[in-house]
Amino acid sequence: MPAPRAAEQAARTGWVARLAAFGYRAPAPVPVAGRLVPPMPDGPGVTPDRVPPSPLLLRAGVRLPDPLWSWLCRWSGWLGPIGVALFGALLRFWHLGTPGGIIFDETYYAKDAYALWQNGYETNWSDGANSQILGHPQVIPYKTDPAFVVHPPVGKWIIGVGEQLFGMHPVGWRFMVALLGSLSILMLARIARRLFRSTLLGCVAGLLLSVDGLHFVMSRTALLDLVVMFWILAAFGFLLLDRDHTRGRIARLLDESPDSVRAHAMKLGLRPYRLAAGVCVGLTCSTKWSGMYVAAFFGLLTVFWDLGARRLAGARRPVWTTLRRDALPAFASIVVVSAVVYVSSWSGWLASSSVPGKGGYGRDWAVGRHGLSSEFVSLPVLGKVRMPFQVDMTWVPAGLRSLWHYHGQMYDFNVNLHSPHMYQSNPWSWLVLGRPVSFYYESPKFGQSGCRASECASEVLAIGTPLLWWAGLIGLVYCLFRWALRRDWRAGAILCALGAGLLPWFEYQTRTIFLFYAVAFVPFLVLAATMLVGALIGPSGASYERRLVGGAAAGVLVLLIVWNFLYFYPLYTGQVIPMTDWRARMWFTSWI
Repeated sequence: MPAPRAAEQAARTGWVARLAAFGYRAPAPVPVAGRLVPPMPDGPGVTPDRVPPSPLLLRAGVRLPDPLWSWLCRWSGWLGPIGVALFGALLRFWHLGTPGGIIFDETYYAKDAYALWQNGYETNWSDGANSQILGHPQVIPYKTDPAFVVHPPVGKWIIGVGEQLFGMHPVGWRFMVALLGSLSILMLARIARRLFRSTLLGCVAGLLLSVDGLHFVMSRTALLDLVVMFWILAAFGFLLLDRDHTRGRIARLLDESPDSVRAHAMKLGLRPYRLAAGVCVGLTCSTKWSGMYVAAFFGLLTVFWDLGARRLAGARRPVWTTLRRDALPAFASIVVVSAVVYVSSWSGWLASSSVPGKGGYGRDWAVGRHGLSSEFVSLPVLGKVRMPFQVDMTWVPAGLRSLWHYHGQMYDFNVNLHSPHMYQSNPWSWLVLGRPVSFYYESPKFGQSGCRASECASEVLAIGTPLLWWAGLIGLVYCLFRWALRRDWRAGAILCALGAGLLPWFEYQTRTIFLFYAVAFVPFLVLAATMLVGALIGPSGASYERRLVGGAAAGVLVLLIVWNFLYFYPLYTGQVIPMTDWRARMWFTSWI
């Protein structure tokens, strides 16, 4: 070795020796394959056939049979998340039909879902439809004349599945949303386990999502935003699987050492998990247009992950190699696939009649009309932009031209919605829960609806569990530190996914928007809080005392969040409580 390098190595060794006196231990060198795909903590093929008994259980006087204990350890990566998900599902399905009426915007989506399953497109309803639907005997005043709606149909198709199974009742239109909310808990637990390589942290993430108030309320209300959250989380999970699967393939091609030639020339092959992510992004867009930003964020995320993989593999010009070999397939997998899924989601509308008044709203617009491209195009940030020329578009099928015109009307409505609402809020205030939304409120007097005080309150308040959100905010600061200064890809992934759900709303600060839109990024706020919990526990190589104190602090934090959820539980479920108890839970005047 040349003398300068030897001297540098000697100096570094001296510093390591000095730091060792303060408890520092230099990390052991990790081979390229281990850096590309860190091993999972447990599972078939990872956990040995026989696992020694747990010292903690032995100390408590409990010893399970060795085969049973080994089986539990081997499958803990599934058993733990499933157990947490069942707990969350029990909370969400318990008295799902309460309140027993149509609350907040259920008045739109429950009826639109029913119409979609009847006719393939949304229809108008009479003014007294709600009371007739909830009456005894029930009357469903369904009409066939088309209605103008401003959201794509997938979320309403999903809500309608429950109505087909259980009827046009509160349980019917809330069932599928509750099911997706419960499944998202299982998904997040598995995602966190893979992200942090820890079954414990995976279960913590699932538990925290189970007891988040906003996620809980939205899982019990037939609105579209929980469906948006589900597909965003599913897309993130598939991208995470694609990352591990692709890096595993690269590790097998490298023969355990970097190779610049192979890193440049290797083809990553068919990537079904990324295609599945594109389908999920398309379903997000087909529920609400906010999914378009998810396509942009996640498309960049997967490209940057490929860039990091090729750099680790030894590529001399990883940026150029990634742009040449990976950028276009990533665009096709995320953007093109999601666009195809989006157009397909309108199949019911496209299949409806083009006879005026007989099909979906605006279905007949292009019939007999000469096709010409728009003179103006509305673009994010830039606003309305004049096109330099117009193109004859008559060759495009009339149904697609009608759909394009309909989308122009929908876009104008969405960006120009400025009607004041008492519960509207600004995205700057969302992370601190500045202005929640009351979905349902009644104030019964003594003897009414079980009220045992002079005055009571019954409310369904769409607000996150405060301690969880504030811990998540601290977790986001920690993620910024880890990503900016330590280049921790996990922190960057969390920030990217959360930014996809939050940052686009800052472009529409004058529009009428609400806190419950934030449910789209709640899982990633939970992941930030979980990463903070992991930091409190400490690394596996830390001293026993450090892990003991850190584990106790993390446990106290999780228990406080669970207590906070239970404290606000009456406000999440519409329970009748004394007015004094209701006021005690209004921690800030902006919550009233």
